[in-house]
Amino acid sequence: MGTIILLVILAIAGYGILIYNTLIKRKNLVQEGWSGIDVQLKKRSNLIPNLIETVKGYMSHERGVLEKVTELRSQCMQATDIKQREQSENMLTGALRQLFALSENYPDLKASQNFIDLQESLTKVEDDIQLARRYYNGTVRDFNITVQSFPSNIVAKLFKFETAEFFEIENPEEKEVPKVDFSQQG
Repeated sequence: MGTIILLVILAIAGYGILIYNTLIKRKNLVQEGWSGIDVQLKKRSNLIPNLIETVKGYMSHERGVLEKVTELRSQCMQATDIKQREQSENMLTGALRQLFALSENYPDLKASQNFIDLQESLTKVEDDIQLARRYYNGTVRDFNITVQSFPSNIVAKLFKFETAEFFEIENPEEKEVPKVDFSQQG
């Protein structure tokens, strides 16, 4: 009888260890996913000063848009948590869309090889951000399911694992990757 009780206790402890290790693994995958997003967001952020310098000469009377992009870039870099970063990155995406929409009014700018190269780079980075965002959100989903499901929720509460936040786009129009039209280049 004592052996059976000992075996049951060992099985429960072993299962608890298995759940704990699963939680650790999934938490690390979430952190890895966030790192991927962060790298792509930094790439985009590094392209913005070059973009601003390129368009500055062509769009001198659009100074408000240029200042807004610069200001939002700075906010993104200063964000301290995922929600704050998500909000500032979403606003930056909107400002970049506005900048590219305004560029349509400047044929010389649209024909500039430097501007074209920056648009292509930015489009590539935006695609990479979307891929990183999907990976991150998938790891968050898996982690959160483990944290909230029985019996793993018992181990999660015991060791203070908390659900992670998704990195989402709030504005539905911003869910699409920015479109760059190269067909009208002269």
